Amino acid sequence: MSPSSGRSDGTRSGRRGRRRSRRLTTVDETSAGGLVIDVARANAVIIGRLDRRGRLLWSLPKGHIEEGETPEQTAVREVREETGITSEVVRSLGSIDYWFVAENRRVHKTVHHYLLTALSGDLSDEDIEVTEVAWVALDDLDDRLAYADERRLVRKAMQLLSEPANTPFEGDVSFSDGLDAPKGRKQ
Repeated sequence: MSPSSGRSDGTRSGRRGRRRSRRLTTVDETSAGGLVIDVARANAVIIGRLDRRGRLLWSLPKGHIEEGETPEQTAVREVREETGITSEVVRSLGSIDYWFVAENRRVHKTVHHYLLTALSGDLSDEDIEVTEVAWVALDDLDDRLAYADERRLVRKAMQLLSEPANTPFEGDVSFSDGLDAPKGRKQ
């Protein structure tokens, strides 16, 4: 066997050949959702989903944009479907994008997040994609949310809400733009 051939029969094996045969299709997906706040109780609603290892990971409600929907309409629909809470959009909080692999596809996902105010409804985890739903004190969100990019988004939303001129629940809903969209998903 020559030192450069790799195998006695002259064929090559190893990663290079396997990679070529397993090339993943790259797809783009777009979702919308957000931070739903019950101002009177200083709570936000979050959802829990089980990951592949069976761990419960808490996140903001979100889902795929359906044909003919705006991202804002999707955010309201997904919040209602995943949590049982009817809400309305107050303002955009920016977008998060990240990559993951699922079902032999490499997915580039963009999620448009909104600040929403809860209007009515009772918590419900009827959605098959959701394991648990909970109201969480705004001050506890940073400890409960599984994803760093969502925690950053919530911290910036809380900063905006703490500024008297930016309280979205008392008449004027104008804000000074100050949110940079977090990039990347880190656990």
